[in-house]
Amino acid sequence: MANIGSFALLCILIFSAFGVVAAMIGRRPESRHFLAIAQRAVYNCAALYIIVTASMLYLLWISDFNYAYVAGHTNRDLPIFYKLTSIWAGQEGSLVFWGLLLSLYGTAVVATNRKRFPELMPYVTTVFLSTIFFFATLHVFVSNPFNELMTVHADGSIVSFAPVDGQGLNPLLQHWAMIIHPPLLYLGYVGCIVPFAFALAALITRRLSSDWIQATRRWTLVAWLFLGVGIILGAKWAYVELGWGGYWGWDPVENASLMPWLAMTAFLHSVMIQERKGMLKVWNMVLVTLGFVLSIFGTFLTRSGIVSSVHAFAQSSIGTYFAVFLVVIISVSAYFIIIRLPDLKSENKLDSVISRESSFLFNNLILLGACFAVLWGTIFPIISEAVQGHKITVGAPFFNRINVPVGIFLLLLTGVGPLFAWRRTSLESLRRNLLVPVSCAVLVAAVLAILGYRDTYALMALSIGTLVAVTIVFEFYRGARARQRNTDENFPLAVFHLTMKNKRRYGGYIVHMAIVMLFTGFAGGAFNAESKANLQAGEEAHFKRYTIKCQKLDEIDTPNYLAEKASLQILRDGRDIGMMYPERRMYKASQQPTTEVAIHSTMKEDLYLVFAGRTDDEQRAIIQVYLNPLVRWVWLGGALFVLGTLIALMPDKLGTGRSRA
Repeated sequence: MANIGSFALLCILIFSAFGVVAAMIGRRPESRHFLAIAQRAVYNCAALYIIVTASMLYLLWISDFNYAYVAGHTNRDLPIFYKLTSIWAGQEGSLVFWGLLLSLYGTAVVATNRKRFPELMPYVTTVFLSTIFFFATLHVFVSNPFNELMTVHADGSIVSFAPVDGQGLNPLLQHWAMIIHPPLLYLGYVGCIVPFAFALAALITRRLSSDWIQATRRWTLVAWLFLGVGIILGAKWAYVELGWGGYWGWDPVENASLMPWLAMTAFLHSVMIQERKGMLKVWNMVLVTLGFVLSIFGTFLTRSGIVSSVHAFAQSSIGTYFAVFLVVIISVSAYFIIIRLPDLKSENKLDSVISRESSFLFNNLILLGACFAVLWGTIFPIISEAVQGHKITVGAPFFNRINVPVGIFLLLLTGVGPLFAWRRTSLESLRRNLLVPVSCAVLVAAVLAILGYRDTYALMALSIGTLVAVTIVFEFYRGARARQRNTDENFPLAVFHLTMKNKRRYGGYIVHMAIVMLFTGFAGGAFNAESKANLQAGEEAHFKRYTIKCQKLDEIDTPNYLAEKASLQILRDGRDIGMMYPERRMYKASQQPTTEVAIHSTMKEDLYLVFAGRTDDEQRAIIQVYLNPLVRWVWLGGALFVLGTLIALMPDKLGTGRSRA
């Protein structure tokens, strides 16, 4: 199977290179048959990537330790689903998975658009095949997933070598979230190529109407959705697996996934202005390019080893190739944007500062400001090392100091933006629409202050979140009541049909409500508390409203790991709420320790327990205790985000591919 996989990789390199040439020849109307050849090259690359992936999965499944990737990321006693999903646990495998998704995206885009946009498709196909060629080059010459382990004998002969067992999968990756988090995140990263390919094609051909936007809106939403879900699942993994009590630490690789999501969020808002008013054309081209560049940059950060991260791979020369690829993308895109500036002039001007156009513009500026702040904080250690010879670490306080107020302002725009009319909004209309939401926000702030909550940003987030939530509820209420006056529907049915009639608008409102829930969860972090207890069987500790009773301490021996487990009875306000079982594990193959946290979650707070170790006399377990308010709101907000985006993705009419703003 390895020989088949290696041959398939070589074929991908050849097909993609040949396809680029054919697509360029096929851009002329009299040579369209060459374009068909290039498009078949995309299909062939997808089929070949499936063969490569299947070959790798087979080697992982049978534990063929003759191959470096299998020996380095699995072991015999690793559960089969972790063996198979270890295909994206290492650099070589993750790049193959990247290439597989890229070729599948290309196949889907070519198959659905080859007749709809004949002028754009030669260049769209070229972008896909060029990117496939780049990854195939990495597979064949730099990071081959089928490299064999070799040993050198005393006589100088080199023969293949297979260890008795592999090194095992990183214990931190042996969690359900890591089975689905990486592929979803990769689907988001790779999906950013679709709007970029169409935008670049539109620039080259000067077909700068809204056609390219209509062709890519849903593709952009899909990529944005996958990125968002991947980020949420990554936060969930960090929360339950890393054992530090949090879910977002502004890690460089976390930041790398957030930046393209912010850029695509800005694009999804500003593109509505271009569709309606013919404005922000240059801005949208820049945003689409930025989204794709940042997705490649995130892959570069993860694989170059230039940043320290629990998510990153080891130091590698592969980063140089990504850096060159980034320079090419940026240079080509900048060139065509600059020479097409006369064709990208706005068709209208901003009529009023108090308008929906201006709210979208402010929204974009704030999103890009946040993106730049995250980018600067992420790359600053690299810059400082290059300039001064040593790294200056930028930690969470820097990111929080900038992005918390930025996020709160974005939350405010989320609430007031829908109240603005296109072109111009009267102050009287704005006052009337904001009266109830603002009153509710002030009431919430006053109640929280009376109850003793003093953190300024948390109070602002919760009160402004109330304003946004009330605004969204009123939008649904007014629309449903208007529908009821014209139909015999009851209120719930009117809300449903209202949403289904304009899925893009009301799906967006649901996403905005999800953002409110996320910010509610984020605000809870201002009131986190922690403590530590040293317990042996029969002892108890008290923390806030909770009593923690240690029933017993067990030792567990499985084929994959050794573990110590604490059985803890939990009482809240004197009432028994159940048992919790935090563990500390040592994985046999890798000899790496991990913690398995225990979490009791409610809408109000999470009790989060970590088996941190043993006391010096080995008699007592050290239990780290965290009390984290409102964390469940983050996960529920993530679920609502998915629902709202899926609704926005649905066509307004069955069988049509377009949705009206």
